[in-house]
Amino acid sequence: MHQAIQQLSPQTAKPIHLPDGSKEFEDFVYLLSHDVRSSVRALVELPQWIEEDLRDEGHAIMGSLKDNMRLMNTHTSRLDRMLVDLLAYSRVGRRQAVTQVCLSSALETVIDEIVVPNWVNIKTEFHLSTLHIGERDILTLLHALVSNAVKHHVGGEALIEIFSESTDAGQVLHVRDDGPGIPAKFREKVMEAMTTLRPRDEVEGSGMGLAIARKIVTLYNGTIRFVDDEGRNGTHLEMVFQHS
Repeated sequence: MHQAIQQLSPQTAKPIHLPDGSKEFEDFVYLLSHDVRSSVRALVELPQWIEEDLRDEGHAIMGSLKDNMRLMNTHTSRLDRMLVDLLAYSRVGRRQAVTQVCLSSALETVIDEIVVPNWVNIKTEFHLSTLHIGERDILTLLHALVSNAVKHHVGGEALIEIFSESTDAGQVLHVRDDGPGIPAKFREKVMEAMTTLRPRDEVEGSGMGLAIARKIVTLYNGTIRFVDDEGRNGTHLEMVFQHS
């Protein structure tokens, strides 16, 4: 996936060094998530195979059996999604170089991977065309924020705005949507891992998106905050990366 990114000034690339205190734990999470997921993938497929075998034998899948099979599919798929996002969280900063990455190219890669619905409009304005960041971390960051905006949108067409600028504070990346927004009292909570404000039966998700975003921004000595736009609904995140 990261090969699709246009890299600028590769001679400036340098390895990322994770904080010493977290490396052992991050390695453990990575290995655990990777190994457990192979078993979970089998659990995702087994209910489907059972349904196919029952149909081949002429058994009707209905009533409580149908409900139970649906629950198995729902929960195994949810567990697989959690492991995928946990892997993404543990991979932040690993085995990549920091370089000048083209933002428009990175976003195109993410949009192709997510397969953004046609009712979602994405508007960009990159006054700052590149960002000094890990070549895979920028994909993970944009993937988490765009996916969140799409997933939590309610009714009608959606607008996601992604824009960047260079200020005295540093390189600034904004992601803004016109969804339901997040009340101020919950904003710190939603930055925590495995946290969702709506039941998973209403909106499928691991609750890792904003936790991943914060981890990436923090790794590059940046800050992430919610911005209140007067007279507008939705969520607006501002990420400031210090000038390198």
